[in-house]
Formats: sequence, structure tokens, C-alpha cells
Amino acid sequence: MHTGRNDAELRARTRIPVRVASDASDGSAGFDVRPEFERFSQADDVFSRSRTDSELRDERADRFYSTYRRPLANWRAGKGFRQLDYAFRNATWHVADVFAEMYEADDRRDGFLDPLSMLRDGSEERLDLGTPHDASKLLKHAAKTSGADLVGITDYDARWTYTERFSAATGQAKPNPLPPEVDTVIVIGQAMDERLIDTAPSALSGAATGMGYSQDAVVLLTIAQFIRNLGYTAIASMNDTTLAIPYAIKAGLGEYGKHGLVITPEFGTSVRFGKIFTDMPLAKDAPITFGVAKMCAICNACSKACPSRAIPDAKPSTDRHNKSNIKGIRKWSIDGEKCFSYWSKINSDCSVCVRVCPYTRDYTQRRNRAWLRLADSPLRKLALRLHHKFGGGKRVLADDWWPV
Repeated sequence: MHTGRNDAELRARTRIPVRVASDASDGSAGFDVRPEFERFSQADDVFSRSRTDSELRDERADRFYSTYRRPLANWRAGKGFRQLDYAFRNATWHVADVFAEMYEADDRRDGFLDPLSMLRDGSEERLDLGTPHDASKLLKHAAKTSGADLVGITDYDARWTYTERFSAATGQAKPNPLPPEVDTVIVIGQAMDERLIDTAPSALSGAATGMGYSQDAVVLLTIAQFIRNLGYTAIASMNDTTLAIPYAIKAGLGEYGKHGLVITPEFGTSVRFGKIFTDMPLAKDAPITFGVAKMCAICNACSKACPSRAIPDAKPSTDRHNKSNIKGIRKWSIDGEKCFSYWSKINSDCSVCVRVCPYTRDYTQRRNRAWLRLADSPLRKLALRLHHKFGGGKRVLADDWWPV
């Protein structure tokens, strides 16, 4: 279980090896953005489409969403899908849901389709925090004290902003405004409980996701209010407003993986990200590398284990599976339609790709730090063999998670 150690402290304590780029350019971040690139609309996101698109919305999809909102009793007989498991999963989502549902009458779903809005006006006078380096140090200290597991800072990049938000009330797109003064993005990472992830696929493993979102909401609101109290603009965002993955990579929190997620050197894939948009003068972080791209090129753990076959075992390309893929970036892409279809089938999010990823391990243990070094070397094939030999990514039965 993660203990909330911050990124710098954890790297220093565990000597996690990473190489830091000299800048935050597309090349340093591993981005291959092509001339045909087009910004993405949140209305084309697979979750937005599952509410309105006849290709995705059906009885199973409606039931999937309803299981998060009402008392549950034996949706499935299988272990990990009992009322006990759903009861805990839904409880972990409660804080995030409170914010999401608070302004539904005003066509808002805070944190998912709209920024978190439960913030007071701040100071009219800006406090001088010294140099951008000093300000970043203060900001990260406050964020980590508030519960953030990872914190990175990068420049705002309009390419990753949704061309429009999605309205759950109308099923249509709506404007996606951001103040023009915003020029910086603070990326907050919340580690998910590995023991819960190990039970995937199950309703119980969905509790790790729910806790990630609920903890993220609390930290984002705390730090956004802190920044406002200092006299600066701060907009707290979870899944809304922009893509999160490009910012997490540019902010030096991890590398992009074959499963379409960010892999961090502290927690592997078991992390959720939120953002704060601000005009606070802060020193920026740079992308990091620790061998993920080379490892993913030879590893097919996520592709092989994916129950819906949504993760191709293929080289990065500009191919799009459907409209829920962004256009004009050469990368690994998953088929969101297949992925969500499985989620709606089991009435919970999946997380199997997170569980089986060789990088998802406890790096406070010396043997796992040794494995990370091996994975970032010409002996990475040996690292993979060792991962499989010792049962890495093995599923744990939900009954074994509960103490009785």
C-alpha cells in the first residue's frame, strides 16, 4: 500500500534511476506529433459517447453507470463482484461523486466534464514568492503535505485542450473556456492501492480507482485554493478541460506505455493524474526517461492479458481504431470502444493492464529497485523473464483481500 511519500523523497530514498531531459520539447518527451494533428473534442471521448452514441450506448452501458449510484445486491455471483465489494467500491467514489453531482442541475459534472468549482475567491494582492524556483519548491511542499504522491510542473500547451466539453444534460458539446492568463500546469499524481489493483478485474479493484479520484479532488481543491489565497489564478481539473497524459509526461512524472497510460518510476502504472491551471510564476520540470519505450517494445503483457483485446501488440503508429482516438500523433493507441464494452459487461472498471504491467511494483523494496535498473539496461529481456518467473502481475482473489 502506498504511504503518500512525495516524488523527490521517494527517489532519494530508493535511488530510483531516471534521466532528466534538458528541455520539455516534443522530442524530449517522446512525442511524435504529425502535420495532420487535430485537437480532440471531449464529446468524442469513449465515456461521453457511451451516453449518447448508438454504437456504444445500450442496456449494459446504462447499467454500468447505475451501479455507481444505487445500492447493489449481487449483480454477479462471481468473487469480487458481491454486494460487499460493490459497497466498498462505491464508498471510495463518494467524495468525487459529491463534487460531480453538486451542480448537475446547472449542467455541470465537476471533475469529469467541468473543472472543480468549489473554490472561494482569493486575495486581490499577489504575494511575491521570490524566484520561480523558490515558488515551485514552496508549491510542491504544500502539495505533498496535502496528500499528493507526485507533483510536476510544465508549460500550458493549447494542443492538449479539448476543443469543447461534453454536456451530460444535453448530450451535445459545449464551450471549454480557460482564462487567457493561464500559462502553467501543475500535475498532481495520486498513487492507487496495489493490493486492490491486484484483484482486477473485480468491483473491488475499482475501489483503487475511486480512492484515486476522491483523494485527487481533495488535493486539487486544497492546492488551487492555496494558490488563489496567494493572489494567483488557479483552476482545478481532473478528467475535464484537457488531456492529462501529455502534461504528466512533460512535467517529468513518467513515460508513455503501450497500454496508453503513463508509467512512473515510483508506482508504475498505478497512478491517477489531476491538473491545476495557473498563472503563478513557477520553475518547470523536464521529461524523464528510464527505459519504458524500449521495454514496452518487447513486452506484450498488457496486450496478452487484456480481456477485450483492446491493446494491440504492435509498433507505435498514427492509426486510429475509431473516433475516440486522437488524430495525428504517432503512438501506441488502444481501442476505447472494446475497452469500455468490457467495462460495461462486468459492471466495473477493469485495470487488468495496470495489474500485469511489469513496472507496477513496490519500489521501496530493494529487489524491485534492482529490477528497475535491469529493465533500463540491455538485459531488459532478462528482467521480463524474471518478472514472469516470480509471478509478477498475478491476480489475487478478492476474498483474499478481505481479512475474513
